Amino acid sequence: MIEIDGSRYSGSGTILRYAVSLAALLRKELHIRNIRAKRRKPGLRPQHLRSVLACRDLTDGVVSGAEIGSSELVFYPGPSIKGGEYSFDIGTAGSTTMLLLTFLPLACFAEDTIRLKLSGGLFQDFAPTAFHMEYVLLCTLFRMGLCAELKMVRPGYVPSGGGILEVEIKPVKGKLQSIRLIDQGEIEEFRGIALSSHLKAQRVNERMVAACQKALKKKGCQVIVELKEDETSLQKGAAFFLLASTTTGLLLGMDQAGKIGRSAEKIGDYVTKALLEDIEKGATVDRYLADQLIIFAALAEGASEYIIPYQTDHIRSNLWLVEEILGAKAQLNGQYLKIEGIAFDVNRQ
Repeated sequence: MIEIDGSRYSGSGTILRYAVSLAALLRKELHIRNIRAKRRKPGLRPQHLRSVLACRDLTDGVVSGAEIGSSELVFYPGPSIKGGEYSFDIGTAGSTTMLLLTFLPLACFAEDTIRLKLSGGLFQDFAPTAFHMEYVLLCTLFRMGLCAELKMVRPGYVPSGGGILEVEIKPVKGKLQSIRLIDQGEIEEFRGIALSSHLKAQRVNERMVAACQKALKKKGCQVIVELKEDETSLQKGAAFFLLASTTTGLLLGMDQAGKIGRSAEKIGDYVTKALLEDIEKGATVDRYLADQLIIFAALAEGASEYIIPYQTDHIRSNLWLVEEILGAKAQLNGQYLKIEGIAFDVNRQ
């Protein structure tokens, strides 16, 4: 049985999600304690519980202790990872993208294509947005052999949620391939997406874009932004996403959702300056992709290398977790990160 202390490093829900996902891949029982011990509301929250139950359903497994507020659980994964169609509603504004991040390592090695309908929050703080996942993470994972398509049917914001994502994930052929992202190259272009729901009269999209253009102009750069005016979401809301592509094929992104007290100008300015900060550090991945890639690099065949903007608790947590569960070794020197993949083969489990 795999034993994991959920209070290590970040002490976040990410440890729980990835531990359950990796245990399911290895078909090993998992006992995790001190779940989210360092969070303001420790224990299982609805979005974390849904991630655990999703892994259970995907593998025909069994879970003990899967209750809201629980600080400990035992997961008994089933014998295989089934393809097919699944629908999961978090029931709150909890992050659907975090649920999808739990699914992705499993879906890489499923018996057949997986089609998901996920309902909940799509744009909030402390979680990747649907835009970043679609245009940065999934595009980067495609280079490693994973083919996934994501469609946003309806935006969802805090506190109402109600966002809908449709995702199709095809299993990899054989093994995930390692990735080497060492040369940042030159910035080829900046592209963005400005999304607002029920806020057209306030010109929120235009104001976010103007703030972005102002910050980029100081660096002598221009941007092309797609404006999305939405009237389908359950509440008012907004988000801004900025993507930088480079001459060496890199994709670095940054985003932020709106909330009460956060102006459109602040959103556009923050997103732009944060992305420029990562770029100016010479990073080949942005601050979000830096920790998201670790699980996939650890499962891949060969060594993956990339340059992170800076070290975080999430990076250290994920590196600890893949060594603890998979035995994958990593070398982290300043901004340089190298991960020796274990060449995971689902047919040998």
